[in-house]
Amino acid sequence: MRPLLLRVLMIVLAAGIASACGGNNSSANTPTGPTLPSILTETFSGTLTHNSAYTHPFSVTQAGSVTVFLITSANAAKASDNQIPLGVSLGTWNGASCAIVIANDNVSPGSSITGTATAAGNLCIRVYDVGFMPASSANYELLVDHP
Repeated sequence: MRPLLLRVLMIVLAAGIASACGGNNSSANTPTGPTLPSILTETFSGTLTHNSAYTHPFSVTQAGSVTVFLITSANAAKASDNQIPLGVSLGTWNGASCAIVIANDNVSPGSSITGTATAAGNLCIRVYDVGFMPASSANYELLVDHP
């Protein structure tokens, strides 16, 4: 008789635990993680001549990391000369000019600069010759990841 009583007691106990754990409690709060910013990628390209510069304005929709990659900078007249260092700056755009915040005067293709946008707004990238430009011109391509 004792084994039967023990089995019944175990079944009742298991059923009680199952009913306490099961069910749908709609008042329970499901924890959520932080909302991650969505990353946008933009590409800018152009041609620089000796001692020239070009500014590319763009907008960010929220705060977050902004990274500018120099993808290519190649001599327009000699394709094998494809590692021309350029100056690359990141700043804020006021509609007429770029107020530089971060600058690197020796960015080689495959390198990047990174800054942080503290809020949504208008930013800019300035790319410029720092003395390595060939006599003809150089084609460049920039890739920007931003929120």
